[in-house]
Amino acid sequence: MREYFDETAAALERLLRGGEVFTCTLAAEDSDFVRFNRNRVRQAGSVTQRWLSVDLIEGRRHAGGGVALSGDREIDQARLARLVEQLREQRQHLPEDPYLLYATDAPSTERLEPSALPEASVAVEEIERVCDGHDLVGIYAAGGIHAGFASSLGQRNWMSTHSFNLDWSLYLGGDRAVKGGYAGFAWEREVLENKVESAIEQLAVLGQPARTIRPGRYRVYLAPAAMDEIVGMLGWGGFGLRAHRTKTTPLLRMIEDGARLHAGVSLAENTAEGVAAAFQESGFVRPGRVALIEDGAYRECLVSPRSAVEYGAPTNGASAGESPHSVDMAPGTLAAGAVLRELGTGLLVSNLHYLNFSDRTACRTTGMTRFATFWVEGGVIQAPVNVMRFDETVYRMLGENLVALTAEREMLLDPLTYGARSTRSARLPGALVDDFTLTL
Repeated sequence: MREYFDETAAALERLLRGGEVFTCTLAAEDSDFVRFNRNRVRQAGSVTQRWLSVDLIEGRRHAGGGVALSGDREIDQARLARLVEQLREQRQHLPEDPYLLYATDAPSTERLEPSALPEASVAVEEIERVCDGHDLVGIYAAGGIHAGFASSLGQRNWMSTHSFNLDWSLYLGGDRAVKGGYAGFAWEREVLENKVESAIEQLAVLGQPARTIRPGRYRVYLAPAAMDEIVGMLGWGGFGLRAHRTKTTPLLRMIEDGARLHAGVSLAENTAEGVAAAFQESGFVRPGRVALIEDGAYRECLVSPRSAVEYGAPTNGASAGESPHSVDMAPGTLAAGAVLRELGTGLLVSNLHYLNFSDRTACRTTGMTRFATFWVEGGVIQAPVNVMRFDETVYRMLGENLVALTAEREMLLDPLTYGARSTRSARLPGALVDDFTLTL
């Protein structure tokens, strides 16, 4: 696929006229998808797709478009020729772009990660065996994800990684289920067995009558999947330079008032160990790591090329949306096996959903508990808890009320497959939090 991308870029160069410049990006995958219901395969298939996005530039005018590549040179080069003509026609009607910026001296790079994935049939057999006797519902997606960048200035960047994501639930009945996930770059049967064993134990508790608790403030343990929802909200404008300069960031208090989170909270964009490519659509290469929050204090913004021009700051290869793709939170010291003992009496929250800001400027978030949330007394799970709504600020959850983060972290890959497999990832610990506010 790498060679074909280089051939395609060369074909694009031959189509240029006068002072035209092009940049192009390739998003491609070779993926297996398997859908489960009642612990049986209900749908299976494989997808190979290649999507090329092209920006045709002349001076400060440019027009962008895309085309699916079939792998047939004659067909694809004819499609490219039509696309270039269309972009050339559109461009003459467009005004100059005052914020246009694309890489002119970025290095060419290559990242080739060999596959450590089992055959899909092997993974399916192990999943069905481990979950035998239970109603497993979910989807397994695995395979290669490839990305490329090329420009008529000679720059070439390439990335190929291989990952898997099993997004699943063990369903009990009604609205009761234990949700789990297993994702990574190398399949380990023992890890899956441990995850499913833990889910089965929780499933047994879910069969008991659910307990309704009163609104109030409780000691809670937020599992990594619940933390992913909270940290994901911070990525919604929290780290972009544009949001900071326009004062729409939910972390405004950290920028203007010097507010801090708990000293144990360090958050980074860790491209070097994620799934996302180390380059972006304008050709700028991302650093391996960008410190967003360090020891509780705000450090760096994500700066897209357009923001770099608009606000006079150097770009660090952020995408147009200026949100992190490879979130990484530093671990704490709390051993996972000691979580229930340290929780004592309170709530074990496995998942959250339907999150939104209830007060953006205060970084206050609201949402619902989901799936397996349990009441714990004396370090022992007692009963499932009916769905509750929470309303909390990040300054309390990850600031003054944070008791501890777990030493163990979980790699969570975004299960979104709408159009293509997502390359967003998060490596997060769980969090023990005091006085977590449940409102109804």
